[in-house]
Amino acid sequence: MGDDMEEFANKNQDKSTINEFRKFAWIRIIVGFGFAALILWGAAFLINRLSPSEKSTSTQTSPGVEIQPESHVAGQSHSIEPEKTSSPIYNEKKQAVPSVSSHEPKGETKSSPPETEEASKPTGVFFVEALIKPLDYELNKRFWGWRPNDLIQFTDNVNEYQLGVLEVTRRATSRLTDNISRTGSTAALNPHLEKAMNGLMLSSDSYLFPPAETQYRESLNNLKLYMDQLIRNEASFYNRPDNLIPLLKSFEELLGSCDENLVKTKEENGDTVSTFSADNYYYYAKGVAASMAVILEAVKKDFDKTLAIRNGDEILNRAIESCQHAAHMEPWLFVTEANLNGVFANHRANMGAHISHARFYVGLLAEALST
Repeated sequence: MGDDMEEFANKNQDKSTINEFRKFAWIRIIVGFGFAALILWGAAFLINRLSPSEKSTSTQTSPGVEIQPESHVAGQSHSIEPEKTSSPIYNEKKQAVPSVSSHEPKGETKSSPPETEEASKPTGVFFVEALIKPLDYELNKRFWGWRPNDLIQFTDNVNEYQLGVLEVTRRATSRLTDNISRTGSTAALNPHLEKAMNGLMLSSDSYLFPPAETQYRESLNNLKLYMDQLIRNEASFYNRPDNLIPLLKSFEELLGSCDENLVKTKEENGDTVSTFSADNYYYYAKGVAASMAVILEAVKKDFDKTLAIRNGDEILNRAIESCQHAAHMEPWLFVTEANLNGVFANHRANMGAHISHARFYVGLLAEALST
């Protein structure tokens, strides 16, 4: 009897020891994962702090835009995005015009003041420059370059932002090719613009044969070739109302799509919009707004006479202002989906307000130009 009791006690002790070991092992595993996550977060924070400034360091030596390809590196931790996704690359300071002294010797020809860089640019150059800049920045100047086709996806905020920039560039290039650079549907397409338009249609996640960034760079180079033709007066750029309206209509449709994604609570399949989807909708709309603001600024310059005749300047300024507000929104750490009546921010709804205003004014301008 004593032996049986001792054996029973030993079995219970073994079971207790095994349970304690399992508990100890699980605690070590959980703590290990916690430390690993903390280390990854810290590494991402350091990478973001040490990443190069997003200011453009390249200088222009001609009215054209110089495309400088850089190597593509895959992936970055997503913990502290959006990495200042509103790129401060598009606003260039204008050089002041040197003053000319009125005290000149008699008998000498009075030299006229040199023209500003803006006044010397042919019609259409501002537009093409603005069309190139946002996507050029995402391809060649942003830290780690083009990301939607990375084999391992460590980020999604910048990825969605870049997709928004790409979509605006695609639509503007298409309208430039089909409407702004020719008189009608029977006129021949500019070969450089046709190549640029077709190249931009490549899927953003194409990794090989060819890589997306390679194809997009080639498209930007073709846009630059068209711009060189404008400078040499060998290509056409028509700044009439009927040439601009299709671009505005296309932008209005894109803003409408973004607006819907920013305010909806249910997906098409009936599921509630998840936090991750809300995050993606937010940064996609931000990319759309940032790049669209740049192009609309160029429209204000190249279509100035058309806008003045139809009193569209103020409307266009309102549209640009709304896009700029959306582009400069910077959530702290991550996008929150708080209750609209709560004390915390609902970033998606806040973004939706600016996008909705931009959509209204772009549509209003298209209507004003069509009357």
